Amino acid sequence: MKIFNMLIFLMGVQSISAQSHSDFRKEIKTELNDILSYWEKNSVDVEKGGFYGAVDANNVPNLQADKGLILNSRILWTFSAAYQMNPKPGFKILADRAFNYLNTYFWDAKNKGAYWSVKSDGTPSDTHKQVYAEGFMLYAFAEYYKISKNPQALDKAKSIYQILQTKCKDLKNGGYYEAYNEAWTPIEDKTITEGKADQKKSMNTHLHLIEAFSNLYQVYPDKKLKAEIETMLSIFHEKIIANGKTQTLFFTDNWSPRSEAVSFGHDIESAWLLLETAETIKNPIWIKKMKALAVNMAIEAEKGIDPKDGGMWNEKNQGHVNTQKHWWPQAEAMVGYYNAYHLTGNKKFYELSLGSWSFIKSKLKSPSGEWLWGIDEKEEPMIRNGKIGPWKGPYHNGRACMEILKRIR
Repeated sequence: MKIFNMLIFLMGVQSISAQSHSDFRKEIKTELNDILSYWEKNSVDVEKGGFYGAVDANNVPNLQADKGLILNSRILWTFSAAYQMNPKPGFKILADRAFNYLNTYFWDAKNKGAYWSVKSDGTPSDTHKQVYAEGFMLYAFAEYYKISKNPQALDKAKSIYQILQTKCKDLKNGGYYEAYNEAWTPIEDKTITEGKADQKKSMNTHLHLIEAFSNLYQVYPDKKLKAEIETMLSIFHEKIIANGKTQTLFFTDNWSPRSEAVSFGHDIESAWLLLETAETIKNPIWIKKMKALAVNMAIEAEKGIDPKDGGMWNEKNQGHVNTQKHWWPQAEAMVGYYNAYHLTGNKKFYELSLGSWSFIKSKLKSPSGEWLWGIDEKEEPMIRNGKIGPWKGPYHNGRACMEILKRIR
């Protein structure tokens, strides 16, 4: 059966690979416009300000849903980045709207940093400080500064960075802890590590912190910030990707592994993102190391590709594969494999990138322009999760399109 499936996969690859780079680029450019158009039309909360906290699969907003820090930060980053690629006034308007809402309603003026969520009317809801989410706000404010030169955006991005250094950094073992209360006192993390007492640090938080720090460095090229980015690259190289091909997801405070699961989507995302970080700080030693990791991780992550349709499964844990195919691993696979193709010239990687795009087109795209949450184990659309929510913004798919457009010629 495995041989039969592989033959089907290879036959599909042959037809997919017939697509030219110019056609691929044209389709991705159209897709980016469709995604951004969807968010322009369906996410704006005209009555209460900002953006809806949730919109269902039929594009109906939940008017009472809380508004999350991750979602709003991802909206700000996406439209700021999109404006740099294509300076349409509408993109800048939405970026301004997102920044003003975050700055007005999420920012904790007393303790600094940002709340996890606010109610639909903008009053605080969950006021705890999740380091993962703080990183996204930093990331978004730095991106917004690039298009606005608003000093508040840069000042607050730097402020978040300093808080993370003074309140959240493990000075003994390196890296960052996960969760704090409103006043920055450590609390049990129930969001990323799900309250497991021996899991004090996560790959996921560190991945998006290094992404945020790298983006801040582009507008604030501070020597200490560069050194911190280099330290985090070392943590990834020596601790998180110790085997050189997959990431450990959770750790104790002294970096003892506490997880056997492999997250295919996070691995292929890290494969390109860590190299981009090394290139941002222009460190030739880390660029060389991360190029090797980018290729090795892309090769290993292929174990998460379903040979029947080119989609990427969620994860493997203790021999069991979670065969759901969520939207974001498909986006990251499209970029990660194109990046590996760019590094090696190996057409197989190009075919895998096209395979991801083919899966997206056939299984995730909806007529209204936004992707569905994913496909479940029975290959049915995951309608109940909606198109907009606390974790689902325009960041993964929008960024994937922008990254492909930057790379493809």
